[in-house]
Amino acid sequence: MASGHKYSVLLPTYNERENLPLIVWLLDKTFTENNLKYEIVVIEDNSPDGTLQVARDLQQIYGKDAIVLLPRAGKLGLGSAYRDGLKQATGEFVFLMDADLSHHVYGWDLRRKLTSRVANYLATVLLNPSVTDLTGSFRLYKRDVLEDIMQSIQGLGYVFQMEILVRARQRQYSIAEVPITFVDRIYGESKLGAGEIVAYLRGLLNLFLTT
Repeated sequence: MASGHKYSVLLPTYNERENLPLIVWLLDKTFTENNLKYEIVVIEDNSPDGTLQVARDLQQIYGKDAIVLLPRAGKLGLGSAYRDGLKQATGEFVFLMDADLSHHVYGWDLRRKLTSRVANYLATVLLNPSVTDLTGSFRLYKRDVLEDIMQSIQGLGYVFQMEILVRARQRQYSIAEVPITFVDRIYGESKLGAGEIVAYLRGLLNLFLTT
């Protein structure tokens, strides 16, 4: 990563009060050690566990330039969280990632692994996206590219991760992959339930019919 640029990290949160201080500390450490300018945009969906207050406390510690808060009325979907967070971002490059410390170096439970493999298999068969992982949420984009792609995004839930790569390919943007291993969160529970899976399948079918 180039030291002359600023990086914006978009972190959607819902019931992440225990994970948020850890991920913020790790991000600050990484950017600071590499002499990189950064900001962390916390998109908070009215968590009942007090995540917003934790985010406010972190803002007091790290400063308003480093921690940008975006409280929302409720759970409005992962895609909409990134869309709203992008409007607050000021960096030339934008990271999309989870707030639950799941992007690490080892481990992943069987259920999550199977869910991911099935989702990626279906998307690959129907859409031929030319990438191996359509559902991963650890992404880095040029901001102007992401803003351009977001104009055509329709999915507001978990299907967003898949759709954004399909739209990027349609616009002939370059896509590169770097291997990572996804692990289970340290605290809290996954937000991926039956409703999100059904919405993903609907979004997949819609993309198949319209692209």
